[in-house]
Amino acid sequence: MIYCISIIILTFFSSVGSFAQRPPSIASPQVHANNTVTFKYYSKNAQKVMVSGEFLDAPQAMNKDTSGIWSITIGPVKPEIYPYSFEVDNVQISDPNNTYLFANERFKRSILEIPGKTPLVHSLQNVPHGKISYRYYQSKTLGTTRRILVYTPPGFDPNGTKKYPVLYLIHGGSDTEETWTKVGRANLIADNLIAQGKAVPMIIVMPYGNVRPAPIPDFTKDVVNDIIPFVESNYPALVDSKRRAVAGFSVGGGQTLNIGLTNTDKFAYICSYAPYTSTEEFQKNFSNYSPDANKINSQLKLFTISVGTEDFLFESVKKNIAMFEEKKIRVKSYIVPGGHNWINCKQYLATTLQEIFKD
Repeated sequence: MIYCISIIILTFFSSVGSFAQRPPSIASPQVHANNTVTFKYYSKNAQKVMVSGEFLDAPQAMNKDTSGIWSITIGPVKPEIYPYSFEVDNVQISDPNNTYLFANERFKRSILEIPGKTPLVHSLQNVPHGKISYRYYQSKTLGTTRRILVYTPPGFDPNGTKKYPVLYLIHGGSDTEETWTKVGRANLIADNLIAQGKAVPMIIVMPYGNVRPAPIPDFTKDVVNDIIPFVESNYPALVDSKRRAVAGFSVGGGQTLNIGLTNTDKFAYICSYAPYTSTEEFQKNFSNYSPDANKINSQLKLFTISVGTEDFLFESVKKNIAMFEEKKIRVKSYIVPGGHNWINCKQYLATTLQEIFKD
């Protein structure tokens, strides 16, 4: 009996000790009414904790209290969506108390959203909403099963008679097929613009652009030979070139140029956002480019390239715009303030959605 009581007592104190060692409950980030933001992180052993993000000119040091909670209040911060991260003793981590993560294969970042008094184009608004579906397709090109995200607009009926144009929307280099919805808010931007009558109801297909270890150009083949047939077999999609568009950001912007301009019989709309073009595929396609400009111009209803003046790709993008213009291909350029980030990218998409499929 004494033995049993001893076991119970030991178990109890062991549980209490274990509970006492749990980290405190922390809310981070906390957005205040004046748009200042408090970040918190718990570690008794860390020597230095910094916070960095696109809302800061440089990383800022956080302060530690006696309980081991590091904190800092920053701002006010301009309404937007921003990636941020902590640096704990020189190791970059996402905020462990924030479940809103940046979908990326390389960077470990969390997402901060500062709502505006007037809803921004990417804000969740009281309008009819479309649906995001996770779909799997068989890629014969790559010999594997792959995933795409598909946005269908408000009022979409898969069994109805209405058919829709399709935008193929490609993410950046180390992003994933989820980045356009989790960071770029493509679905909410489309919802809002459709509700305002500024965009045509459309299907938006977001594929995974990384095909490693296969060669990069295989993604072009995957889109044309596998993704488009899958979408057009499983959705009420309009199938002529004037009802297909391709767009993408950064590496995806370069892929957009490769996919679109080598298949102008399949895409009448090509919209490239801050394209990264230092790839073998782009060099092969465009180093000795001798296009039939009249034919391409007759096939394309819209060809745009967008870039920010502080973007690290600004000069190379300007050279590519000049190259296409020299080849007599009609290209509409959007040069805006800002850098190589998803803040600009959301605006590029919002502009594109208001221009495509309008005839």
